[in-house]
Amino acid sequence: MFSIGDYIMYPMHGAGTIEAIEEREMMGDICNYYVLLIPQNVIRILIPCDKAAQIGVRSIIKMSEVDGVSEILRSASTEMAKIWNRRYRDNLEKLKTGKIAYVAEVVRDLMRVDREKHLSTGEKKMLSNAKQILISELALVCGKGEAECDLLIETAVMAN
Repeated sequence: MFSIGDYIMYPMHGAGTIEAIEEREMMGDICNYYVLLIPQNVIRILIPCDKAAQIGVRSIIKMSEVDGVSEILRSASTEMAKIWNRRYRDNLEKLKTGKIAYVAEVVRDLMRVDREKHLSTGEKKMLSNAKQILISELALVCGKGEAECDLLIETAVMAN
């Protein structure tokens, strides 16, 4: 269970702060919801408290884990399918888990594919979204701005 003020990661949207825990009636049932504010997109998301773990909501990583994320970004790319739509599906499954290691892999691999040849429109959008998700978590963990986190990602990925 999370508390007001906790930083959490919501898969496919990014990291934010629990602003409130509210009781609401939805379709005749009364449930508690986390009100998550994601500052990068300036959006509020209602997350059912009893389904948060099932959805993949988790606490943000610790500062001690940032070096591991940087290592993933610098490491060799994962073998990916040659056909873009198969690559897209594989990467989407990784992003849906909400695990930072998978998000970092998707960002690294798509950035490198884009460097060698142009990505499809769908993959460009996926890269942008995955990068924003990664930036949102790193910004909260490190206490840095989006631009600094973006530079950290770019530098690490292009180091290889």
